[in-house]
Amino acid sequence: RVLCLAHCYLYIPSLSSVHFHHLIIHIAMSLLTLLARLSDSQMLAESMDNAAGKSQDIDFYRNQAKQIFKTLSIKSPSRLSIDSGPYYFAYLIENDVCYLTLCERTYPKKLAFTFLEELQKEFDTSYGSEVASARRPYAFIQFDTFIQKTKKAYQDSRAQRNLSKVSDDLADVHRIMSTNIQDILGRGEKLSSVARKSEDLLAKSKSYEKAALSLNSMMFLKKYGPFIVVGLIVMFLLYLRFAYW
Repeated sequence: RVLCLAHCYLYIPSLSSVHFHHLIIHIAMSLLTLLARLSDSQMLAESMDNAAGKSQDIDFYRNQAKQIFKTLSIKSPSRLSIDSGPYYFAYLIENDVCYLTLCERTYPKKLAFTFLEELQKEFDTSYGSEVASARRPYAFIQFDTFIQKTKKAYQDSRAQRNLSKVSDDLADVHRIMSTNIQDILGRGEKLSSVARKSEDLLAKSKSYEKAALSLNSMMFLKKYGPFIVVGLIVMFLLYLRFAYW
């Protein structure tokens, strides 16, 4: 049986649907994972899929990842997914460290961010106190061992463990901002500006909400104000009558 997979033609004499599913999922998982210090974009650790490491395209996406790091600041969104061709970058920022991974678009974003969360917790526990003083690039390259170990647990997006993660907080995906690599690198747009635009939209929506409430209040007073005034006058006159007469 001839199978076209990732632009390569493989002859597979006998391949069950179960084995085929696992092969697809393996390719769809993280192809590249990078850690960088937010304050100066210095690389801290790196890990890549063995198959991806043999691809010439991986250097292209590694360079894109490094350019993304250079656009980051303390005002950047703490979580963001960035579409790039058949892939997407997902990153998470915590304690001056950016955790970034490259996945195929078929891989669930919820799992990609959960994967990054696990890396963040372990790295922060093991090396968090050493990040600020790290002087040489890839000072924590040994963290690749944990990255590879964790990645194995996320290879199959349909495993019961991962299905539970996806279904538990599916709404989280909708709260994660998304953009396109051309928007970030093509125009040289800082990711902090993406966050600023989001904040501006939120502020405008709150302003419109206040204006709507104010308008509703004015309409209410215009419609019922005269009756309220008359009612208050009647109540006041009744009070005077019974209090002094």
